[in-house]
Amino acid sequence: RNPRLWPRLRNPLRPSWGEPYRAQAARMLAVVDRLRGEAVAADGPGAESVLVSHQLPIWVTRLAVEGRPLWHDPRRRECSLTSVTSLVYEEGRRVPRVEYHEPNQALLKDASSLPGA
Repeated sequence: RNPRLWPRLRNPLRPSWGEPYRAQAARMLAVVDRLRGEAVAADGPGAESVLVSHQLPIWVTRLAVEGRPLWHDPRRRECSLTSVTSLVYEEGRRVPRVEYHEPNQALLKDASSLPGA
């Protein structure tokens, strides 16, 4: 809506602040695959790993896994304060299943409403 910001909108596939969405998703999935392999090697099938990241890399990784476009409206992300997004790898499935939980949902009413906060 603000013409002064239009130059920043020239490529919706590359955020104006840096790393392209595809690169973020690829980087995150590479780490997930490596740590998944290490966890299974150490603890066998059913092993789990916990990774912590910022909202944007988590969200674009989820979009990539779900086969959805990576460009998006930040206000519509499902990735809130202390949420847990899980990639569940099941035998016989090529793509992981995504699970989402908000264990501290009661805290959300006091959280910042700014996208990415």
